[in-house]
Order: sequence, then structure tokens, then C-alpha cells
Amino acid sequence: MKRRPIYSKSGKPRGVGSMPWAAPGNVEPAYVAPPDDEGPALRQLLAAWWARLYGRHQGKLLVTVSVATTLALVGLYHALQPPAQRLTQRQLNAAVNFALDERPRPPSASSVAYARIIGAVVQVNGFDPEDEKPEDEKPKNEAGRGEAPRADAPPAPDTKEDAGGDFHEKFTAIGTGVVIDDQGTILTNLHVARGGPRLRVTFRDGTESEATIVGAQPENDLAVIRPSTLPDDLMPATLASTANLRPGDDVVAVGFPFGIGPSASAGVVSGLRRQFAGRDGRTITNLIQFDAAANPGNSGGPLVNADGEVVGIVTAILNPSGARTFVGIGFAVPIENAASALGESPL
Repeated sequence: MKRRPIYSKSGKPRGVGSMPWAAPGNVEPAYVAPPDDEGPALRQLLAAWWARLYGRHQGKLLVTVSVATTLALVGLYHALQPPAQRLTQRQLNAAVNFALDERPRPPSASSVAYARIIGAVVQVNGFDPEDEKPEDEKPKNEAGRGEAPRADAPPAPDTKEDAGGDFHEKFTAIGTGVVIDDQGTILTNLHVARGGPRLRVTFRDGTESEATIVGAQPENDLAVIRPSTLPDDLMPATLASTANLRPGDDVVAVGFPFGIGPSASAGVVSGLRRQFAGRDGRTITNLIQFDAAANPGNSGGPLVNADGEVVGIVTAILNPSGARTFVGIGFAVPIENAASALGESPL
């Protein structure tokens, strides 16, 4: 079935000389007039409404859009995150322990005390100048030459056997001291200062100097010596009263046991106001008993508290077997007893 074509009746004049219009198939064209009530399109209406709304509320609309965009982005971020891991108590404990193990450990109280006192510790040696001369300069017998060994003379002692002898006798002339002022005054034991005809002091930096006894307190086995040469970086010790010292307090003994050192040994105060009877029959009273390791060579060295302050001078050890080695009981003269040896209070 053929539809009738629709043609406009606009009334627009045809061009001059144009051919008359003829409908195909000799069909009469029909004119359809547009409805009179047709308005603007929906898109145009929405655009006009938005233009009016944007013009009246431009600032509020921009803020609203910004907030909405931000919330949308935050929500999208959280939506893309993996689910939170639930840690067990064992995992938490393992993480805490790992963090503690990786943390740098602070220095011990003993190492801090040692660092504060070591600059004032000196080695005190008693020596005989004749022993340091070459063999050809030492005194000989009346004939002017050495005596020939006798056939019946006993063999010389073996070095290894001699090393197993009495260490205290072997190292009598080796001890320790502590510098207590800027003038280089040194406190040590009297039995160390009398260990040889001459005294030699070795400071922390290696400086060596001969020293002389300038004061003594035999009843407390204390001596005050003064070297003839001082190092440039002399560091005197800090002294502290024993009034606040209690059994159980940490102490450190610093010295040269058997000539090795400076060496540090840590312990605690075992008791106060102790007594000790020496080989010479003299009894020393008001001593500090401690259990920090001390051996021959520690004599005259400082006993310091946890702050590195000198509270005593190591003077003796007790061994019921009679051997001169440490078995857990050491004694130190309180620093207050050095007052009369110095002629004034050292504190």
C-alpha cells in the first residue's frame, strides 16, 4: 500500500521559470500543520532551570560538589583497602619482644662507673735501680768477677715451677693508686709504697714518673705519694662519703691484678665496719667488706660506687687457706680515713 507523501505548504514562492510540481503517481499531496501548543524540549527546560539555580546558589553548589567528591574518594579508598589483620596476643608479644631486642642496650652501671674513674687510676711500681742496670754494671764479688757455679750447687729453679709460687710475693712491688687532686697527689697502700727502694708511677696516657712518699698512715695502711712529672690531661677522681653506703650497694674495684690492667671487677658492699688482721699482727678497723674480685696488684686501687666516686682504697683480701688469691672477701679503707694521712679532709 502506498502512503501519501506529506509536503509543506509554506507558501514560499517558487523560482521563476521552474517547472510545475507534479506529485508522483498523480497523487494529491496532503498538508499536515504542526500543533499550535508544542513547547520547548525537555533538555532545554532542564538547562534553563540549572542556569537559574546555579546563578542564585553558585557558592553553595561548589562547596556541596567539593564535599561530595571528597567523600566519594575517601569511600573509594577505604573500599579498595584490604581487610584489617586481627593479631593474636602471641603475635603482639612477639612483635614487642622483637622491638626490645633490636633497641640499643644502655651501658651497665659498672661500665659507667669505670669510665668515670679510669682517668685517675695509676699503676704504682716499687723497683730497685740496681736491678735495672746491665749485668756488666752490677756489683761483682771481691775478685772482680762473677763466682763460678759449684759442682754441688742445686740446679736453677725451672721457670714453670717458679711461676706456681706465691703470687703475692712475686708482685709485692706492683700496686695501684688513684689521683685525688690537680696537684697529682696519689692515694695508695703503704705496703705498696714501701715495696721497693724507689717508686715509679704510670698514668693512664702512658706517662711515667718517679714518685716520693709525702705522707703515711700505718694504722690504715695508707700512703700519700707525689710524682715529679704530671701528664697534661690529668683527671683527678671524685671522692664520696661512705655515710650513705649500705650493704648491697653496687661497687667496682679498679686496679692492676698481677700487673694486668687496668682491670675492673664489679660486686656489692658485703658489710661495713669490718676488722682485718694482717701478717704483721696489726689490725685494721672500720673497713668496707666487698665481693668484687681483687687480687695482689689491686692494693691501693679505688673502690668506687655506681656513680664512679671513690668511697674506699682496696687494701686486703681474706683467704682462709692462706693463699693470696681472691675467694670472695675483700676489704677497703673508707675514704674518710685518708683525712689524717692528707692532713685535711679529702671530701
